[in-house]
Parts: sequence; C-alpha cells; structure tokens
Amino acid sequence: MRNLLIFITKYNAFFLFLIFEISALIIYVKYNAFQKASFINSSNEVTGKLYTQVNGLYDYMSLKDVNDSLARENALLRNQLKSSFYIDTIAKHKVSDTVFKVQYEYIPAKVINNSFNRAYNYITINRGSMDGIKVSMGVICSAGIVGKVVNVTPHMANVQSMLNKYSHFSVMLANNKEIGSIQWSEELDPHKGILVDVNTNAQPKIGEAVLTSGYSLFPEGIMVGRVSNLREKGGGISLNMGVTFAVDFSKLQYVNVVDNKFQKEQDAIEALQKKDDQDNTR
Repeated sequence: MRNLLIFITKYNAFFLFLIFEISALIIYVKYNAFQKASFINSSNEVTGKLYTQVNGLYDYMSLKDVNDSLARENALLRNQLKSSFYIDTIAKHKVSDTVFKVQYEYIPAKVINNSFNRAYNYITINRGSMDGIKVSMGVICSAGIVGKVVNVTPHMANVQSMLNKYSHFSVMLANNKEIGSIQWSEELDPHKGILVDVNTNAQPKIGEAVLTSGYSLFPEGIMVGRVSNLREKGGGISLNMGVTFAVDFSKLQYVNVVDNKFQKEQDAIEALQKKDDQDNTR
C-alpha cells in the first residue's frame, strides 16, 4: 500500500492530466451531437468486431462437437445407401427391388493416432469391441478406403492402413469393371499405390477412377483413387499400373468402420473350399 501511495505521489501530475483529459472528452462527446454520433458508431463497430472474434473463438472451441456430430450423420447416411443392402427375394429370374435387408453397417470413429511415413503404418481409433468393432472389418472415410481392423480392445482398435506393405484389397477399374488388387507403392509414397493383376484387355486410361469391387471387406463402388501411370509386368500376362490414392492419410481425422454382415459366412465357405482343394491335391 505504501509503495502504491509513493507511486501515485510521484506521478500525480500525470494522473491529474489524465483525469482532466478524460473529463474533457466525455463533455465534448456528450454535448456535441455530431461527435456523439461518431463516437457511438465507432464504439458499435469496435464492439461488433469484438463479438465477431469472440464468436469465432467459440466456434473453434466447439469444432470437436461439430465434427463428432458430422461423423455420426455420415455413418447414418451410409447406412441408408442402397449399396448397404442386399436383395432377399428372387422369383422367376426377376428381382424384386422392394425387399431389402442390411448387409453393411457403418460405425463412426475418430482417429487418435496415425502413422504414414513408415513401411508398415497403423491407425488407432477410439472405438472397440464394446462398440461392435471386430478384427478384419474394413475402414473407410469420406474420401475413400483407409484399411482394415487388425487388433481390438474394449474401447479402441488398431487399423492396418493402406500405407502398409501387407495391405492388399480387391478393386476394379470404373469404366470396364476389370478386377485387380491394390497395394502400396514400393516407393513408400503416402499418395501412391499400385494396381496389379489386371487383364491385359482392360485398356485403362490415365485419370480413370479405381473403385472397390465388392469382393473384399467393402461395398462395391467405394473410391480408392485414380490411375496415374500405365506400365506392364514382365511377361505381359497382366497389367500393372500406378494409382494416386483418394485419401490424404496425413490429414485423416474421422473414419467409418464397415460391418459386413456376411463376412464371417463368406470367410467360412471360402475356408472350406480351400480345405477341399488341399485335400484333393494329396
């Protein structure tokens, strides 16, 4: 308190000048119409800008809630897509398109850890077995396919990214539906993949879309990327071409886990066929 009194006494002339200056400005503005109107307009402009900044800060702070809401809405919309259903009624070679049952369901999740600059990249998401996540489920985002689930705990799951040397998925060229397999480029570029084992009669074009074939974990027609260059494997048995991925893995935030209701049944029947083939070769 003593130091404050000493400070005020030392600079009393300045504080007295400040009081007189503020009083003069108040009187000048209060009793002059033009200056009063100008002051009000200026104060309103400053206040408006301040409110705009505060509102922008509030919007930024609420982005997480907005993104979570959008992720849930996207999953809901995907669940309503026609590609998420299968037709259950067939009679006299005529398909009744009024009877559908769900084949694919989508579970929204947030990316909480991600790598994209290694030889074997993985993504961690904030959904686990308690949310219905299981091993071998496909994972997509709004731009295209992301990878597949390889490990699950009650509250989290580990996703083997497309940017992984072990990742291979069945895809097709958009124009003629020729089937191939997509894998990560040997250059380890996070934007590039290789489409292999495509029929030599495919006649692909630069810029042609590459989509999921429906033969793997994903519904048919999910975006994978676009053909970026053409080259042929040795021997000319099949085509091999470069693909630019549709997903930017460095900016991945929200994903949808694909629950294929028939995946377990498909795996079981294919395992039986594989066993039969092995038995026949003995």
